[in-house]
Amino acid sequence: MKPFALSLLLIFTTTFALAAQPLVTPEWVHNNREKSGVVILDLQDAKAYQRYHVPGAVNSSYGEWRRESVKKITQIMTPPAQLEKLIGRLGIDNDTHVVLVITGNGAGDMASASRVYWTFKALGHDQVSILDGGLINYAQKRVYPLQNGRNQAEPKVFKVNLRADYIPDAKGVKTALEKGALAVDNRSRAEYMGIYSGSGKERPGSLPKAVNISYDWLTANGGATFHNIDNLKKIYAAIQVPLSGAQINYCHTGHRAALGWFVSHELLGNKQARLYDGSTAEWALDHALPMEQKVQLKH
Repeated sequence: MKPFALSLLLIFTTTFALAAQPLVTPEWVHNNREKSGVVILDLQDAKAYQRYHVPGAVNSSYGEWRRESVKKITQIMTPPAQLEKLIGRLGIDNDTHVVLVITGNGAGDMASASRVYWTFKALGHDQVSILDGGLINYAQKRVYPLQNGRNQAEPKVFKVNLRADYIPDAKGVKTALEKGALAVDNRSRAEYMGIYSGSGKERPGSLPKAVNISYDWLTANGGATFHNIDNLKKIYAAIQVPLSGAQINYCHTGHRAALGWFVSHELLGNKQARLYDGSTAEWALDHALPMEQKVQLKH
C-alpha cells in the first residue's frame, strides 16, 4: 500500500475508533472511567452526588445548564460564555470524552441527560455520551464501586464553537415549519390535544400539524433505559414519523423534547432534527404564531 493511502487509512481508522457513542453501558463506564481524556460528569443535585456517584466523577447539577431568558422564557440554555467557563472548571477541554450520568429515576432523568448532551453538541463538542439507565443501572451491577464525597477537577480551557443552527428561535421554527418541517410534540397526549392548558397566559394546544410522541414512550416502560433501535423504529412508524427530513422537537421548556431530539438525531440518525429550546413556553405566548387545539375547552 502506498504511504499516502496508508496515512489516510490510519487517520480514518483512528477517527472512527475515537468517535463517542451516544449511549454507553455500565460496563463501559467501569472499564474507562480512569482513562486519560475521559471525564464522568454527574448531573445529580449536590446532595445526591455527595451521597453516591461513579468513582472520580465531577458534579454539575442539571440546573446550571439552564436559565431564564431576558424575555422571561424559562429554562432555556445558559449563555455559551458562561457554559464555556463552567465546562472548563469541570476539567473538560475540547478533546475530552464527556460521559453524562444522572440518577436514573425514569424517562425524566434521561431527558435531563439528553438536554445536557444536546448542549454540548450545540457548543460544538461531539465527544459526549450518556450512561444508559443512569447511576441506578450502574449500581445494580453491585461489583462496580461507588464513591461518596466530592471530587475537585483540575480546571482546563474549553472553547465554544457554537452551532447556531442547533438552537432555532421562534422565527427559525416558524420558517422551518412553513418549508415543510415536521413538528414533533414530546409532551403528554393531554397537553398535545389542548386538554391541559399552558402556564399563565400560554395558549393550549400544539404547533401546526404536529404529531405526538410522548417522551416517556421512548424508554422501556417509561424508565431510564432507552428502547433498542428496532423498537424505536416501530414506535416512529406507528405514529408515521419519518426517520429522515426536517424535524422540530418541542415540549413546554425543551426538557422532554431533548429526549425526543436525542432519539431522532443521535439514535435514529436524523441529522435534520432540531430541538426548539423555547418550546411552548415561548411559542404559546406570542399570538402572532399559529397553534392548533384538537379539543376546544374553555379554560
